[in-house]
Amino acid sequence: MATVARENIGLLTDKITISISKEDYLPSFEKKLKEYSKTANIPGFRKGMVPAGMIKKMYGAGIFNEEVLRTVEKELYTYLNQEKPDIFAQPLPLETTPLNLDVNNPSQYDFGFEIGLKPNFDLPELSKGSFTLHKVEVTDDMVNEEITRMQIKGGKMTEPEKIDNEDNVINASFTECDASGNPVEGGFRKDNSVLLKYFTPALQKQLMGKKGGDSVVFQLNKTFEGDKLEMMLQDLGFDKHDAAAAEKYVKMDIEKIGLIEKRELNEEFFNEIFPGRDIKTIDDLKDALRAEIAQYWDSQSMNQLHDQVYHFLLDNTKMEFPENFLKRWLQTGGEKPKTAEEAENDFPGFSQQLKWTLISDRIITDNKLDVSADELRNSMKADVMRYFGNMNMGGDMEWLDSYIDRMMKDEKQVDSTYRRLVTEKLFGWAAAQTKPAEKKVSPDELVGMQHNHQH
Repeated sequence: MATVARENIGLLTDKITISISKEDYLPSFEKKLKEYSKTANIPGFRKGMVPAGMIKKMYGAGIFNEEVLRTVEKELYTYLNQEKPDIFAQPLPLETTPLNLDVNNPSQYDFGFEIGLKPNFDLPELSKGSFTLHKVEVTDDMVNEEITRMQIKGGKMTEPEKIDNEDNVINASFTECDASGNPVEGGFRKDNSVLLKYFTPALQKQLMGKKGGDSVVFQLNKTFEGDKLEMMLQDLGFDKHDAAAAEKYVKMDIEKIGLIEKRELNEEFFNEIFPGRDIKTIDDLKDALRAEIAQYWDSQSMNQLHDQVYHFLLDNTKMEFPENFLKRWLQTGGEKPKTAEEAENDFPGFSQQLKWTLISDRIITDNKLDVSADELRNSMKADVMRYFGNMNMGGDMEWLDSYIDRMMKDEKQVDSTYRRLVTEKLFGWAAAQTKPAEKKVSPDELVGMQHNHQH
């Protein structure tokens, strides 16, 4: 009769030994041989009349190995289902496990497996952490800039004869050259459009009055500054931080000039921006935009607080791992096998992800955070409606319910939506446990903080 023994062999690592005797697997092996003899097609013999000895000689070793391993696997998972140890991944066969089984000498076999146990840990108290809610104050300039952006977005493109406005769009070809404007052999050439106001003030002044067919030579890092230089480098096919590319000279051949005539600020335009809101005056528009901008920056502030919560939980939760087991699993458990060196290099990042998974699972379980079927449907419906935006889809919306029904049958879609919603609930719960101090910051300062959290 099969037996199972378990012993500790390291930090959070146990060995499970499955011992099977021939009585455990021999009956099923002999049964399989008889089944083969009834169905085997071998020249010279009628179907079902092949001698058992020949079947055993031809197929016995493979069937024998299969039945032994099937018996071992059955015993292993019966034990795990009964004892329910809290383990990572799947058991890993120990290297000492025998692989050469002898069909002509059935006997007892011992198979060893290694299991990695999940650690016990305590979560830190969020109420005792130091957190800051960085708030962005919505200014009149921010509201006016948004109005201008919308006027331009909804405006009409014209083609003036010459450059005379900082909002002119310059359509040109950009060719790599030397300081004198001579093309560089093997250099880049690319068509692109750029706003005049993106150039430095000195070059803006130089370009005033230029027409289609005119050209100008400049050095990139002396013509664009800050994020405008980074944007231009990327438009020309370089990395935005490429210092060598920033020093290149460029000849800009102007092809044509554009200018967007801004939309008039009237009720028709207001209704396009906020349909059904009955906005009639510029002041009404500003109030609506101010509320919308504030809502956006409040959500960004909360995201940044969530990042602080993430790091607080990760940094202040003490947790140990069965490292040797997990490194072995990294080598064999993924889609592509890894070398021991690759697993060693990947382990720090992997262990941090694993740590967060255990922390978040604990919070979700302890606080009974769950997502209902109605919440899934409503979220999917909202996503579809956002996708279509302000498009006129008519009054008959029965198709939408049918479309959501199909989405609810897509396991990947449901899983993705569930994970997003339960994560939102997790961070919502965690943020509610904090007592953050408020601090006013600029939009640029908040955006700079957000570069640090891409978790």
